[in-house]
Amino acid sequence: MTSQMTSQMNLPRPPAIELIDLHPPAADMRQLVRDGMARQPRQLPAWFLYDAEGSKLFDRICEQPEYGLTRTEINLLECKALEIAAALGDGVIVEFGAGSARKVGPLLKALQPPAYVALDISADHLQQAITKLQQAHPTVAMLGICCDHSQLETLPDHPLLRGQRRLGFFPGSSLGNFNRQDAEELLRRFRRILAGGPLLLGLDHPKPASVLEAAYDDAAGVSAAFARNLLHRLNQDLQADFDPQRFRYQAHWQPEASRVEMALISRCPQQVSIADEHWSFDDGEALVTEYSVKYSPVMAIELAAEAGWRCARRWHDPDDSLSLHLLEAAD
Repeated sequence: MTSQMTSQMNLPRPPAIELIDLHPPAADMRQLVRDGMARQPRQLPAWFLYDAEGSKLFDRICEQPEYGLTRTEINLLECKALEIAAALGDGVIVEFGAGSARKVGPLLKALQPPAYVALDISADHLQQAITKLQQAHPTVAMLGICCDHSQLETLPDHPLLRGQRRLGFFPGSSLGNFNRQDAEELLRRFRRILAGGPLLLGLDHPKPASVLEAAYDDAAGVSAAFARNLLHRLNQDLQADFDPQRFRYQAHWQPEASRVEMALISRCPQQVSIADEHWSFDDGEALVTEYSVKYSPVMAIELAAEAGWRCARRWHDPDDSLSLHLLEAAD
């Protein structure tokens, strides 16, 4: 046996990767569709977009030249990682809506936490993400929880979480997918889940309409494909009969609400069937796929305060186009 082989045998094994599946069952999805189709305008939960194919398409959106949010946030995290880590303190990192887990790397490197817990709606995508992440951070235990984090009341009981301080991480301006009331409730929910631990919250700022509409309707058509994939998913998972070509995609900045509305617009009068129920669309009627609310620093501080948090620190990029807010429980 060579010395190299002996050395490799003596290397510690990386911690095991675990996945807990709390994905909502199909019956729950049917009720959510009923609720969403009864709204005006019609809107389904944004997490419906993130099946395996949708998650891949979103990763491609983040690579488009018009969509600078991901690159800006990663650069900010890389530049400020040590400073942020010192402000966060020790604990287990809990990332809400982890997706491809592309942004947590600088924090893992700076903090060297005992564990990283990733919450996301797509089990396959989550497994791939944390497996790849552990190759870069082999000493950090990884736990994936497949769930709708907007409805989660508590984290599952698990040895990696027992007795550990929890450090929340919610980047990507994902809070912007929720309206004001739901965003406030989500921040309250995170406060309970984190049990007194802090939350690092990434939020995109308002920008000119032309910049934002291009970011969410890229020239390559990836954003449009991402939205239309929702219809493919409904066809597959709930036996719907949508014809995606009968809908056009639109991204529109709504300054009065400080948000981009993304929607599929019916090209003609039509009727669709979803889980044996029938719904009619008028010509030009919208099915909202998601919103992206943009928060100024002042708006973010106000929202956090209403949800029981105080903003302890803020980091931003050189253009002040995006913020990372360190929130701490107000009492």
